[in-house]
Formats: sequence, structure tokens, C-alpha cells
Amino acid sequence: MPGPGLAEFERAREVVSRVARRTPMESSQFLAERLGVPVHLKCENLQRTGSYKLRGASNRIAALSDAERERGVVAASAGNHAQGVAYAARELGIRATIFMPVGVALPKLDATRAYGADVMLVGDSIGETIEAAEAFAAESGAVMIPPFDHPDVIAGQGTLGLEILEQAPAATTIVVPIGGGGLAAGIASAAKQQAAKEGRPLRIVGVQAENAAPYIASLAAGEPRQVPVVPTIADGIAVYRPGELNFAIIRDTIDEVVTVTEDDIARALLVLLERAKLVVEPAGAVAVAAMMTGAVQPDGPVVAVLSGGNIDPLLMQRVVAHGLAASDRYLTISVGLPDRPGQLARVAALLAEANANVVEVLHTRHGSGMQITEVELRLSVETRGPEHRAAVVDVLRRAGYEPRVEVD
Repeated sequence: MPGPGLAEFERAREVVSRVARRTPMESSQFLAERLGVPVHLKCENLQRTGSYKLRGASNRIAALSDAERERGVVAASAGNHAQGVAYAARELGIRATIFMPVGVALPKLDATRAYGADVMLVGDSIGETIEAAEAFAAESGAVMIPPFDHPDVIAGQGTLGLEILEQAPAATTIVVPIGGGGLAAGIASAAKQQAAKEGRPLRIVGVQAENAAPYIASLAAGEPRQVPVVPTIADGIAVYRPGELNFAIIRDTIDEVVTVTEDDIARALLVLLERAKLVVEPAGAVAVAAMMTGAVQPDGPVVAVLSGGNIDPLLMQRVVAHGLAASDRYLTISVGLPDRPGQLARVAALLAEANANVVEVLHTRHGSGMQITEVELRLSVETRGPEHRAAVVDVLRRAGYEPRVEVD
């Protein structure tokens, strides 16, 4: 098997434990009832710095020589990797310089600085940021800490796989997000080697966002391939190409790779927030999304890895709203009304009769295609699901209106 051996994962666990915490394993009754098997959630969203990235960063930095430590470390990232490197470097007493894109989310920027790193804002895209970090490394001698494609990083991430088997010894399936492949390669390799040592089977399923799925094309081709990436809310796993070593490990250890849509991810994030009381970033919710859609169908106890919880509050607001709409719990409709007193009150009464909660109202005389004697009422309302959504629309139609349902 390519990559670290079981002994290397064990050594990494000893190193990583000095910086990272052993995160909890929670059970989900809601998901268990839906899937018909016990469901466990590995809460790496509760890790220090808010993601698993701290494990790989701390293991890689700890392996540096004294001369390399003197020169410091450098990384390029828009989020979790930046925070992981900054925190690990601070804990190990090493200077860190982090390059981040100019438009990086303010909470991620503030957190990285708070962990003691020198932050340089360079580039409008992560590609430009990486180039600037590489140039800095070449000029200063600082050691570049890669986000996923390095044996030490993979060994650090793989400590999560060993924890999972200890905390959920009956698990037959582990579902893990895949971006560049550091987490998936580490978990799959460590867990498969440990399971083989114990003489029991173990299935590993990787999950990518449909808008950024290079492993699907790469595994089909038998080698790493670059694919176009469409914008996705799961930016933490949005990569163009797999890592070379990561691909080799995943090809040999992952049993299946599936994809999930933006709506799937939003619904999963909402379920985790409402049912599990866990704040999880979109990339960290894809394993649960795959189980909810049926893309993963475990035949026994299953573990979903929640890889991170760093989400900008403004993005959280948008994703929750999108998740409500995708779950048919948020309805936006437009209704044409005669321009005379009492019409708005009548529609409001009809919605109250249907037990729909009005969130937002826009009343305008300037809609396209309207008669001079008409106004348009645009309503956003909360509903309880598909049946209630249909009932709300039906109440308006029976009252003589012609509501137009807007689709996200």
C-alpha cells in the first residue's frame, strides 16, 4: 500500500496529540431512523481551529529539522489549512507566514492572525496566492507546508481514522469528504490497515461536491486528472486536481466515491444544525448529505466524518435559507392583485388560515407585464414541508388568485 504504514500513523498520533484534541463521537437518532442502521458523527468540527487540518499541519511541522524550524514555515490557504498551520506553528514555537487571498472571509483572517501568524493578503484567486507563497519560500528559505499532498500531512490526518475505530469499534462503513485527498487518504489508509490487523472488513466511501469532483474523473482514467470547478458552497473541498500521493492511496483504499449537489449539502447542514445541534461548514456536511440522498447505503453501523465547522455567519445565513427552500420549508410566491384597499389584508388572512408564517413582503406597482390597475405582491413564507407548501398554494388558488411559485 502506498503512503504511511500503520506504525507511522501510530507515531503521528503521539505527535498530533500534543497539539490537537481527541474529538467526540456523537450518535444521531434522526439519521439512524432514516437509514435503518446506527449512525455516528465524528465531530472534527469541534477540533481546535475548527477542522481536521490541524492534525496534518502539526505532524508535518513537528518533523522539521532544527535548521528548517529556524527558517520558519509558510502556507497558502483561504481558510482551514491557514488556521491549522498558524496554530500548530505557534504551539511548536515556530514562526509562520500565511498567504491568503485578498477577499478571504474576515472571520478566517482574524482567526489566523489570532493564532500568531504573519498574514499576507495577496491575489484575487487561490492560485495567485499559492504562487506568492512559493516565491516567498524560495526567497526566505521558509518551509512550505502543503495542504494535502505529503506523507507527513497524510499521516497526521490518518490519526482520525485510528480514533474512529476506537470510538466506534462496530462500524462497518466510514464516509469521508474528499477535496485534494489528504483526509480521505489518511483515514482510509490508517483505518483499513488497522481493520486488516484486527481481521475484519471495513468499507470507506468518499464524497465530493458535484461541482468540484476531480476524483470521479481521475479514478475513471486511472491517473490524476484536472477538471473545471464550478463555484460551490463546499469551498473547503473544491480542488481542480487530486494530490499525486493522495490519489495513489485513495485508488487502493477507497471503495467508492460519490457526489452530492448544492441542495443536498444545504439540506444536510440544516439537519445537523437542527437535529444534532452542530455547526458544520458545507464541506464538512457532505458525508451526511450522501447518506441522506441514498448515495451511501450502509449495511451496518456507519460513521460520517464532520471535517470542519468554520463557516462565515453570513454564508451560514444564506445556506440555511437555501436548505429551507431545498427542503420545501421556505416558499416564495408572487401574486397579482387588483389595486384597491383590503387586498393585502385578504391575502394575509388566507396565509394565516393555512398556518404559513410570513417572513417577507414586497408590494409593488412596477412589475413587468402588469396592468395599470394591478399590483404585485411577492411573499416569502415558512412552511412545514412539501404537503404544507402545496396546501398554502392551494388556499390562494381556491380564493381566486394565481400564485406563481419561484424556484431557487
